[in-house]
Amino acid sequence: MREKFDGLVDQLFGGNVFLTEAIEILERSMIQRALTENGGNQCAASKQLGIHRNTLQKKMALYDLGNGRPHVRKPLARAGRVRKRKTA
Repeated sequence: MREKFDGLVDQLFGGNVFLTEAIEILERSMIQRALTENGGNQCAASKQLGIHRNTLQKKMALYDLGNGRPHVRKPLARAGRVRKRKTA
């Protein structure tokens, strides 16, 4: 396995590929493979990859893979409902 990675590194250096681009290629490929092998099951794919499911979803959104959810902050109060403040 080590020899295969060393050969890949040689190819990447020879092709003038920057580290960030190489990481993107590897992550995208591994995520696609894990999702395919697990029938699109994100929980199973995240376990296979050794990352949290939320991390997988963020990376899916980043790489535009499947239905990954972009990180969106939830509002503190729902429309029409205001939280009551405690008074001392």
